[in-house]
Amino acid sequence: MTLQEDVAASAETIRQRAGPALPRIAVLLGSGWSGVADAVAGAIDIPYRELPAFPMLGVGGHAGILRLGTLGGQPVMVLSGRKHAYETGDAAVMKGVIRTLAALGCEVLLQTNAAGSLDPAMRPGSLMLISDHLNIVQRSPLFDEPADGRFVSMADAYDPALRAQAHATAARAGMPLDEGIYAWVMGPQFETPAEIRMLQVLGAQAVGMSTVPETILARHAGMHVLALSLITNMACGLSDEALSHFHTLETAAQAAEHAAQLVEAIVADLEL
Repeated sequence: MTLQEDVAASAETIRQRAGPALPRIAVLLGSGWSGVADAVAGAIDIPYRELPAFPMLGVGGHAGILRLGTLGGQPVMVLSGRKHAYETGDAAVMKGVIRTLAALGCEVLLQTNAAGSLDPAMRPGSLMLISDHLNIVQRSPLFDEPADGRFVSMADAYDPALRAQAHATAARAGMPLDEGIYAWVMGPQFETPAEIRMLQVLGAQAVGMSTVPETILARHAGMHVLALSLITNMACGLSDEALSHFHTLETAAQAAEHAAQLVEAIVADLEL
């Protein structure tokens, strides 16, 4: 089947399970954010393996389940896990997922990830709203788009109005929320101290191995993007801690409840 056929089949399966009121908000969960899925009420689960446009996942902390229900009183689709470009070298590995969301009429993609801090003042356990990104990898998921269809503006890639709403929600809830620029690196190896110094010079406050390809795809599909990073470690050279994926998940688990509460509050306050 072609990607278009896979997307159509996946969208139809989700429509049949969701009923007439399809959510306009999708939440894509990164490592350590499973508490958001746990907070969904009236949950209906669809494993990714039942959706032909969705990839099979191979990284710990990514369940591979699409959950339909309500979060903060809002109808949502919560996607537990993503496939990363570092698993295949393909920046477009999540294209079928984002195209399916767009085919279902999704208007807002709220992304989450685990990231390393480049700012000594932003410690592990902090939450950072992404204001912009650096595509350090300089790869795009749009290479195979037809002719002029591959061009999309990335100005305000992370929607300013949604960011303002998120900050207002966090302030009302008394939850600290940083904001900064996220640098996407390919991985899967962690960065060297020299690379971290380079990213600091370029103006990044956090670094990670995801999110940017999905943002490009979502913007290309006309969706609005909001993204949150859970800071799980200080970047290489900024502390003596040993970096590993296990350490990322362990640190994320300690902040999971706080992070999930903020996402639920943000979703509840979203005005579309």
